[in-house]
Amino acid sequence: MIPAIILFALTYILMLTFSKYRPYIALGSALIFIVSGMLPLGDIFAAIDFNVILMIVGTMGIVSLFIESKMPALLADYIMDVVPNIKWAAVSLALFAGVISAFVDNVATVLMVAPVALEICKKYKVNPVPFIISIAVSSNLQGAATLVGDTTAIMLGSALDMSFLDFFWYKGKLSIFFAVELGAVLSALILAFLFRKEKDPVPKTQNKTVVTNYVPTILLVGVIVLLICASFIPNKIAITNGLICCALFVIGLVIDLLQNKKLSRLVNPIKEIDFETIGLLLGLFLMIGGISAQGVIDAMANLLAKMGGGNLFVLYTVIVWASVLISAFIDNIPYVATMIPVIAGIASSLGVDPTVLYFGLLSGATLGGNCTPIGASANITGIGILRKEGHTVKNSDFFKIGIPFTLAAIIPAYIYIWLVYGI
Repeated sequence: MIPAIILFALTYILMLTFSKYRPYIALGSALIFIVSGMLPLGDIFAAIDFNVILMIVGTMGIVSLFIESKMPALLADYIMDVVPNIKWAAVSLALFAGVISAFVDNVATVLMVAPVALEICKKYKVNPVPFIISIAVSSNLQGAATLVGDTTAIMLGSALDMSFLDFFWYKGKLSIFFAVELGAVLSALILAFLFRKEKDPVPKTQNKTVVTNYVPTILLVGVIVLLICASFIPNKIAITNGLICCALFVIGLVIDLLQNKKLSRLVNPIKEIDFETIGLLLGLFLMIGGISAQGVIDAMANLLAKMGGGNLFVLYTVIVWASVLISAFIDNIPYVATMIPVIAGIASSLGVDPTVLYFGLLSGATLGGNCTPIGASANITGIGILRKEGHTVKNSDFFKIGIPFTLAAIIPAYIYIWLVYGI
């Protein structure tokens, strides 16, 4: 276990220090986990979240067609017509991303909204880095708002046998949706403060951008609708969402080929797929699989249980804030999967209702990824988009948005959940 912890910690230090080489560092570390036997060969495929990988590939492909159609430019025109300045454009896009990600995977949300933000930044010569970071962290925030917002929410809903409406009203009380939205309001104010210097008014567009092809827009809306519908299918295969995104991408390629009758049209969207981001995610999945196989996550869960000392409030506090810290560096899916049965056992031994502990786990684990640039797939995707546009994201760029945003979102949720379900 100790060698796995040392390698994992060293890898993260290197990735934070040498941000340009994160994919290679992650893949190199993953290779060491495999060659050393810390990640058994039989666990390699199980460690990789192919659903996320396929979603990124499919959605990136559709988004490349979407950008080429000039629809993001038109949406940027409309947004700038209704907001007074750049500051409120940034806040509005972040809130819009949050609304979408309450129903659609966070990575897909970032890929859909980022092109609009990039168009606005290009038109008005604004640095897009804080825009995209804000979109990414807002997407992560809303993952706990509904049953379909994030994989961790689906896992918790399954464990507690919760319906879609239970996330709004549970056991006769306002449920976790309202805790998340309370945090969303305060975090939006934080974003407004962070963008306070962007007060330059924007001229209203007289001549709107002309969209050349509406098919990519239809496909992108189709992704949203089908992902929402798929979330209600019981016992679906694990890569359902990824297959949906890739299938619609293939449909888009075929339609584009028929419209333009050039084989080169098949190649260009594929070139736009960010394979460095995919490589980074592959490396992280394998690293996390390695420390899971070595019992590191189980040991952390047991340690958290002991730190509670039998006091419900102390235990709740430890679970929330430890989940924030842990999920800043470890993918929250294996962590939440490990903690759900641990919490069930703790609650049973204490003879208490576990709801407050479960909701604390979900809120902390969902938001913790916003603390670091590599703490969540949405963050990695957003930074990958910026890199393809020629922008380097420093750790300080991310921390100055991610950390205050996380605190503004988690503190009110932490208080709300305890007052509603803990007392």
